Amino acid sequence: MNRPFPTDPVIRQLIVQAKRAQFSRRSVMSGAGLGAAALTLVACASGETEAPSPAKDNSASDKTLNWANWAAYIDEDDNGDYPTLLAFEEQTGIKVNYDVAVDDNNTYYGKVKDQLALGQDIGADLVCLTDWMVNRLIRFGYVQELDLASIPNSKNLTTSLQNPDFDPGRKYSLPWQGGFAGICWNKEKVPGGLTSVSDLWDPSLKGRVGVLSEMRDTIGLIMLENGVDISADWTADDFNAAIDVFTKQVDDGQIRNIKGNSYLEDLKSEDTLAAICWSGDITVINAEAGDKWEFAIPTNGATLWNDNFVIPIGSARKSNAEELINYYYQPEVAAEVAAWVNYITPVDGAKDAAMAIDPELAENQLIFPNEETLSNAFIFRGLDGQEESEYNAAFQAVLLGS
Repeated sequence: MNRPFPTDPVIRQLIVQAKRAQFSRRSVMSGAGLGAAALTLVACASGETEAPSPAKDNSASDKTLNWANWAAYIDEDDNGDYPTLLAFEEQTGIKVNYDVAVDDNNTYYGKVKDQLALGQDIGADLVCLTDWMVNRLIRFGYVQELDLASIPNSKNLTTSLQNPDFDPGRKYSLPWQGGFAGICWNKEKVPGGLTSVSDLWDPSLKGRVGVLSEMRDTIGLIMLENGVDISADWTADDFNAAIDVFTKQVDDGQIRNIKGNSYLEDLKSEDTLAAICWSGDITVINAEAGDKWEFAIPTNGATLWNDNFVIPIGSARKSNAEELINYYYQPEVAAEVAAWVNYITPVDGAKDAAMAIDPELAENQLIFPNEETLSNAFIFRGLDGQEESEYNAAFQAVLLGS
């Protein structure tokens, strides 16, 4: 349906920027490949030590804030400025140094883990990292407990994200943005479409299937297909059963490619016709290369990941960080960010606010999923250090042998 284009110049600019976003946050994340996986094993093998004490909060006398985040993960104008962040600075008097410092969970952790262990300032008062890495930081005592009374807008957090197993009650983290891992296919070459992960193993697709090199997404989807609730207390047998399926499909030649960012190039070249993929990436590839691909949440469920705000243990600007989190949990502000980044906002009320920006955007289930959609999406449960080492090693063994 054609709708009148808004006349407000700021809203018009937001729409243009949102629809021409050139690369996805999730693509940036996947660049570290096997090197990052190896670093994961080393980091997890280091063991847990006594947690350091949080730094003294000097926010009352120091109105600055360092925020480390991923590339292309906030609203940005043609001048390279961040409109919502500029508005926050004007409203609060807090000067924010927005640092595109996170290129991968593991590589970022590798840079700061020694300082975190000593309770030192890592150069960031606020950082956004993925669920499983946040699980590790909380487990090691490397992040500060949030004062939710100072973040009253946290009441706007969508219900399904309020009690993850790695942070019940959200004492240490609050989501920034999220997305799904599901299945996709070339609509011209696979006209019947796909509904489940098992459809990827159809003989007609042999040698034309791609999967992700992110263990929690690829194995998580196979576990869901096997009837396992990946957010619950599943066992090593459940994980190994999925690894067996994965290994068989690789050994039989059903799976052609196991990749991160470059899986999109395989879809474009038709080297692969169907894949396990990330929701935001399919939005981007359709915008860039024609509306040839379709994304779906499998019948047995998708994985749901989130990148989360955390305050490092050595930050001396905790109250400033909490004020910024509170600001971004305003529905109107969350809607502006969602219009640009094209990922899931965790803020209830943002969908209604987005109607003023772009009604079609507000109806996109991959950006503003309703409760029915979210009910079939699952967060991969947190792993302890031993599990993380063992499960990553099993997954990497298949990758290295492929």
